[in-house]
Amino acid sequence: MIYSENILICLALPLILTVFFVRNGTRRFVLSFILGMVTCLLGAYVSGFIDASWKYGTADTAIFISPVVEEAMKFLPLLFYFLMFEPKDEVFFRMAVGVGAGFASFENVCTMVSSGAESMDLILIRGLAVGVMHIVSVSALAFGLILSRRFKITGISSILGALSVSMLYHGIYNLLVSQSGISQIIGFVMPVITSLLALYVYRHLKMH
Repeated sequence: MIYSENILICLALPLILTVFFVRNGTRRFVLSFILGMVTCLLGAYVSGFIDASWKYGTADTAIFISPVVEEAMKFLPLLFYFLMFEPKDEVFFRMAVGVGAGFASFENVCTMVSSGAESMDLILIRGLAVGVMHIVSVSALAFGLILSRRFKITGISSILGALSVSMLYHGIYNLLVSQSGISQIIGFVMPVITSLLALYVYRHLKMH
């Protein structure tokens, strides 16, 4: 058993203090990073509640429940910020990346505390695969909202479309890495490849 709330407090307090020493874009990124960690904890509560209530089991919860819950939890603060403050595309994208990085970092820390951190290979794989995966999935959410505004495609369909893409991506990753072998290797490599494609699309959008 680990005390996730205590871990969150330990990690978040220094970051909260830095908010008073930085400003503008740096402050927004730090706040979004903290928001990502809080979102991760809340997502774990919801997934754990569903698992305990319906007895899915750890493996089925990770494949079928967690992607839906976690992406929805990441999406809600992004949607609120997007609709209420109407930020510029670059500001919004950086905020989304901060949420994804905070989510991935907190999840990785909790995993290391509960499972151990003796193997450097596993730590590097988890950092590069899981960490990048959460950033890519939340970037998909941001891209969907940015494109809907840029091409004047408003309404619930564009919002649900962006959310569905991120949930599907997250679910495919969890499914691939759930079994050892070639599928697991493909799953670990997938976030790196998709992150490179996401960077290309992001730079292409900035040029237009």
